Amino acid sequence: MTDSPVILWFRRDLRLADHPMLTAAVASGRPVLPVFILDHETEAQGAAARWRLGLAVASFGQSLAALGLRLTLRRGPALAVLQALVAETGARAVMWSRLYDPVSRNRDAAVKAALTAGGVSAHSFAGHVLHEPWTIQTGQGGFYRVFTPYWRTVRSLEPGMPSAAPKALRGPDAWPEGARLEDWALGADMGRGASVVARYQTVGEAAAQQRLGAFLDHRVERYQERRDFMAEAVTSGLSENLTYGEIGARQIWHAGWRAMQEGAAGAETFLKELVWRDFAHHLTFHAPEITTRNWKPEWDGFAWLPDNRQAEAWRRGMTGEPVVDAAMRQLYATGTMHNRARMIVASYLTKHLLTDWRVGQAWFADCLTDWDPASNAMGWQWVAGSGPDAAPYFRIFNPATQAAKFDPEGQYLHHWLDPEAIGTLDFCAAAPKSWAIGPKTPRPDPIIALDTGRARALAALAARKA
Repeated sequence: MTDSPVILWFRRDLRLADHPMLTAAVASGRPVLPVFILDHETEAQGAAARWRLGLAVASFGQSLAALGLRLTLRRGPALAVLQALVAETGARAVMWSRLYDPVSRNRDAAVKAALTAGGVSAHSFAGHVLHEPWTIQTGQGGFYRVFTPYWRTVRSLEPGMPSAAPKALRGPDAWPEGARLEDWALGADMGRGASVVARYQTVGEAAAQQRLGAFLDHRVERYQERRDFMAEAVTSGLSENLTYGEIGARQIWHAGWRAMQEGAAGAETFLKELVWRDFAHHLTFHAPEITTRNWKPEWDGFAWLPDNRQAEAWRRGMTGEPVVDAAMRQLYATGTMHNRARMIVASYLTKHLLTDWRVGQAWFADCLTDWDPASNAMGWQWVAGSGPDAAPYFRIFNPATQAAKFDPEGQYLHHWLDPEAIGTLDFCAAAPKSWAIGPKTPRPDPIIALDTGRARALAALAARKA
């Protein structure tokens, strides 16, 4: 029994370094059986996230193969798959890294209870965020609802040192059968867009490490001053890799902290953005309703519009508002969007078009390759005004002035709107044929004047308060 294998259930932790679960498994001295399960919860992800997850799984499988291991792939309900593997291999322990969104927590709690009841040791580990959500408390013992005091608390805390990747791992004497990744067709819903979006991805642990190093070597100095300029490659891009656990948050923290200690001008601002991700998971853990309902109950009576024709124009980048359409094209062609642009398009949808933030949340979930359930929900509610730590409702982003400020030379607009620009060509190649959008398709007139949209939004606010 002491040499029975340990099943390592990998999910959003597809790396070898900075991995508490893997470290514990190695310390046990037992052979390890790495497993990835395509269960309903995982398969229900949006098209782009599900496709990008497949790339992450393939890359991680190669990393394990270099150590002489296999990543066993199985499809089906997580508990049933794990119980079958226990029966097939004689494993007496299952390990996984914790996730904090309500869907994952409900699944994992049921799995742990059933395995334990069946006499199988079930252990979950930290690793997805810097700090476990329940370990950060206010002076009154509650959870933080505002970011700034949360940041002040976390800034002084040590998240723990990241562990090195193991140099050797021992597998079981016999490997169970597994599925072939290509048979899952995780990119089927991407259609012709997959080949376009693929060019914008940075996949795998080695690539994520290189990405972090390049950011700290060449861009962190300008990060605080220039991170909002949409045409400039100043941000780290690590949200993509953090989503799939291709790099650990603790490693990024310590690398950023060293840069700050060495005087890098933008390092502390960069660390704040990393902690903002933690804050989203902190809130999602303590108030899981944030992913589906208005954080502020008083917004439940607000007259949000359901999905509508104007929202469809927004999705297709055909609102007639240049920076909004440029950003939506970037999203569809690349699987990501500049953070400043995310705020602009979210404000436009929820305020100028008065459309329910959940309509935008769902579209981002379908299109983002760096989709994160906690960050996506909190970001949309923050902009809409219904969420925690939100901007006041009357703070309505003006797309035209935002573009003038953060794309002063029009490079971002040119790249995504000019008929001959690479961005435009990529978007048109990725867009569904049913949209009938080509490089020379005429740009539409604005579907609403900016001043009219702002006035309408403020009137709706006044009506809510009446």
